[in-house]
Amino acid sequence: MNYNWNWQIFFEPNPTGSGTYLDMLLSGLALTIKTALMAWIIALVFGSVVGVLRTLPSKAAGWIGFAYVEFFRNMPLLVQLFLWFFVLPELLPRAAGLWLKQLPNAPFWTASIGVGLFMSARVAVQLAAGVASLPRGQRQAATALGLTTAQTYRYVLLPIAYRIILPPLTSEFLNTVKNTAVAITIGLIELTGQARAMQEFSFQVFEAFTAATIMYLLINFVVVTGMRILERKVAIPGYIAGK
Repeated sequence: MNYNWNWQIFFEPNPTGSGTYLDMLLSGLALTIKTALMAWIIALVFGSVVGVLRTLPSKAAGWIGFAYVEFFRNMPLLVQLFLWFFVLPELLPRAAGLWLKQLPNAPFWTASIGVGLFMSARVAVQLAAGVASLPRGQRQAATALGLTTAQTYRYVLLPIAYRIILPPLTSEFLNTVKNTAVAITIGLIELTGQARAMQEFSFQVFEAFTAATIMYLLINFVVVTGMRILERKVAIPGYIAGK
């Protein structure tokens, strides 16, 4: 059976009445970007806190950071999203559970938080490695100057560590974008979800997923290009090879 190619399908009206099939995919692209950005903010904030905990001299802080990373890194993202979306409301008190179930845009918030926490474990490991790679003299010099532990991290260690780990952070952000596709399982109709809907409505599966692939590649290109520019602007000579 021959497949009937139809690249004009993108400009035909979609059954939802929201415009063309291209409009469907663009709305999914916008939701993917919005979800990924929200998840990345969460990943950076929580990952930074946990990354610092893993590098503090305190054994208790180190164990807390270790437990956090192992919990979120070793549990599949799909399982985590199911836990946050389906299980958590049932475990909370009735009023709180009902509030979560009736929360507007619940799939978006669940996906953003779930993906963000999942990626925060990876950010924490990257940041801890960046801090550990710094010469011991950096911390000793800060102590000699009378800086507290918080000031040492704020003014000495973290500004350098973030610059060092920018390349792996770029990779993690791209992973965050791709991980948003898993959110289709909890009802978030992002880019992958809209491509699947287009395929079901029009039966043009190759056109739908070719367009979605191109859009993902465009996101990756913009992110990689932007991060390379940022890396050159904040690079510290001598810390990263070739800078």
